[in-house]
Amino acid sequence: MKIISSTQLKELDKYTIAKEPVASIDLMERAAEELTRAITHRWDTSFHIVVFAGPGNNGGDALAVARMLSKQNYHVEVFLFNTKGKLSEECQTNLERLKECGSVYFTEVSTQFDPPVLTERHLVVDGLFGSGLNKPLNGGFAAVVKYINASKAQVVAIDVPSGLMCEDNTYNIRQNMIRADVTLSIQLPKLSFLFPENEDIVGEWQLLDIQLKKDFIDTAQSPYYITEEEEIRSLIKPRKRFAHKGTFGHALLIAGSYGMAGASILSARACLRSGVGLLTVHVPIHNHDLLQTTVPEAIVQTDIHDHYFAEPVDTDRYQAIAIGPGLGQEEDTALAMMEQIQGCPVPLVLDADAINIFGTHRNWLSRMPKRCILTPHLKELERLIGKCMDTYERLTKTKELAAYLQSYIIIKGSWSTVVTPEGNCYFNPTGNPGMATAGSGDVLTGILAALLAQGYTQEDACRLGVYVHGLAGDIAAEEKGEIGTTSSDLIDALPAAWKKLTETKGRFTKE
Repeated sequence: MKIISSTQLKELDKYTIAKEPVASIDLMERAAEELTRAITHRWDTSFHIVVFAGPGNNGGDALAVARMLSKQNYHVEVFLFNTKGKLSEECQTNLERLKECGSVYFTEVSTQFDPPVLTERHLVVDGLFGSGLNKPLNGGFAAVVKYINASKAQVVAIDVPSGLMCEDNTYNIRQNMIRADVTLSIQLPKLSFLFPENEDIVGEWQLLDIQLKKDFIDTAQSPYYITEEEEIRSLIKPRKRFAHKGTFGHALLIAGSYGMAGASILSARACLRSGVGLLTVHVPIHNHDLLQTTVPEAIVQTDIHDHYFAEPVDTDRYQAIAIGPGLGQEEDTALAMMEQIQGCPVPLVLDADAINIFGTHRNWLSRMPKRCILTPHLKELERLIGKCMDTYERLTKTKELAAYLQSYIIIKGSWSTVVTPEGNCYFNPTGNPGMATAGSGDVLTGILAALLAQGYTQEDACRLGVYVHGLAGDIAAEEKGEIGTTSSDLIDALPAAWKKLTETKGRFTKE
């Protein structure tokens, strides 16, 4: 699913009006019908509806919704803010239609505003400002927003919570944004909905399809996408009848300093649960017996050092290498890692301490091979790009780093994001807070190593890997609950996740 900018959304409206063709006021009526349907599905007539409408088309939507709710026997009160004495054409038309309705309590606010009492039995419909807003709210509108936010009323926002901009809110004023319980987004989500700092602003968001022209969306240029299940299903390679373990690749995992063997175990188990044919795990001498016992399917190779990685490994036998889980940051380890990855002939995943080593040796970044996959959590990413004011700035800097390194960066977290060297950003919809637990990232590294060893491209491995990782988390949380989910539970759920994504495909393909 593509995410387009606020400017493109305006162009999409115009394109639909011209090409369908449909009058602008009729398109607004269509949107209002979908908005009303969504509201009546969630809130019954026991709620008193209070509509706050602005002077533009978002206000026009709100006035149309007020009229439709009134016709369905809701108690509706409307406040139209027209402080400059000028309404958009569609807003003016819907004002006239509302007045003809007769059963709505209506107030047009031009100067002083006498606010209504708002209780927990009121539903505020926020139609002050929509996706066209390009500057922070201030003055009287900011005061109205603060009044609504301080009330006990539930709030449903039309398209975008008033005060929130669709993309960049770095210099916005957060206390001057509506805090919605539900946001009813028209046709497409907005980029800012996916940022954690906006969770309390947007609330739960729901898409409403008003049949805007799909061909415009398909051809619109945008770097932002939300991955969908059907896309992921199409990426998965079916297994051939005469396949053998060599068919599915040999991965090398370099992980687990002394005391951190768990990271290597989790990563190895996840790799083996994600279809790799063979897996070799390279560990310090003191971790050998533990790995051999806990992951019997893996080949265990020992380093020269008792406690950490200190000697590069010959890579001729492998189709993919993953380095980092529990690796440690000893100087010998850092030097061995750099020697290992320079000139590496196979796809490479760098995670955890492998990333931290670059964070403490920033001048080494220019020596990183191209087409690597980096999987930082936010703190690890910060060590590479510096502190950021918000998610938009973080995303911008990550795109710059991915372009500089010509590598793929997975920003781990809610809506984990795959950032490509070309600047595309794929937001992953699967996963839940139960995955915020030690070892979850190690599991992802194992999955990625398995996919690369099987011949997936770096981009496909990233998108497929984060999706199945999150899906396994969802399956685990369904059984264990979010609080009780561990990283081992994610691994145990991987077979079910893979099965779900492949169950409609044929079991075998012909040679």
